[in-house]
Amino acid sequence: MSDKSILNKESLAFLEKYLNNASPTGYEWEGQKIWMNYLKPYVDEFITDTYGSAVGVINPDAKYKVVIEGHADEISWYVNYITDNGLIYVIRNGGSDHQIAPSKIVNIHTKNGIVKGVFGWPAIHTRDKSNEQAPKPDNITIDVGCANKEEVLALGIHVGCVITYPDEFHVLNGDKFVCRALDNRMGGFMIAEVGRLLKENNIELPFGLYITNSVQEEIGLRGAEMITQTIKPNVAIVTDVTHDTTTPMIEMKKAGHLEIGKGPVVAYAPAVQQKLRDLIIDAAEAKDIPFQRSALSRATGTDTDAFAYSNGGVASALISLPLRYMHTTVEMVHRNDVENVIKMIYEALLQIKDGDTFSYFE
Repeated sequence: MSDKSILNKESLAFLEKYLNNASPTGYEWEGQKIWMNYLKPYVDEFITDTYGSAVGVINPDAKYKVVIEGHADEISWYVNYITDNGLIYVIRNGGSDHQIAPSKIVNIHTKNGIVKGVFGWPAIHTRDKSNEQAPKPDNITIDVGCANKEEVLALGIHVGCVITYPDEFHVLNGDKFVCRALDNRMGGFMIAEVGRLLKENNIELPFGLYITNSVQEEIGLRGAEMITQTIKPNVAIVTDVTHDTTTPMIEMKKAGHLEIGKGPVVAYAPAVQQKLRDLIIDAAEAKDIPFQRSALSRATGTDTDAFAYSNGGVASALISLPLRYMHTTVEMVHRNDVENVIKMIYEALLQIKDGDTFSYFE
């Protein structure tokens, strides 16, 4: 593959549209439609399931099946309780960070459309300095400008309405992508770009490729658990985000040294099949693709675990995109890392052989 930039005007326009669309856990379908529409020219067919996972398939008749996967959902909130004076208490839908909530604008999704609100917080002048409270799920509330509960209900807001942040995509200093939901719609974007490049470069793979955008990762890898049973793959290469550990308040002795701009992160973990991981590393080194390494205790915490331990065991590996400020509205990644994840997956696919068992005993 050429060393020139592989992201073009059309792919970046797709990325921006895809990120700016809300796809909270359990409500991913509008984002999946955007993703499928972009991927459609590059695959032979699609598979979808009951809960919204979407798979673009190349060579659907092949018996040997390789998955490349990201997850589609973003963290969010649910309306949990409406007070008599019209304030809204929330519970998490995924790992939403209560400490970033105060002063954030929110979108409350109702049958009648989006209702705007704000996470309020007491003014600094009024807070008890001797007993300062931090934001917590039981003391943050959303204000939609209503005087009472009846007015809130009249807007179409009820317990169970999902709540997202409206923050949209932008670029800092020319090469830093910033948005909410980079975790992990960047994964969906990157695997779609792999599909595009395979088509544009006229690559004929000796196996079926299942470009998989799973739902409900943020609440326990649930979408991957379902779709892997449908596909029954032989191999799975998963991409998700991981922490840049160079920002304040992160201890590298525990988290390792990972940094945006220094390349994709290859995971070492029990769920990662070592021969597959080594194939990926060899492919990267052969093409001078920079990468970093990360050791993960027990589980990876990503859809890798769901694929690896399914169907009697699936050879699985994890390639992560380093990211700053995870689960905030200003998640940040480096464009070069995005391109290098795409290149790493692409080059690895070219090295996988039809029928490869990745057995340790051969």
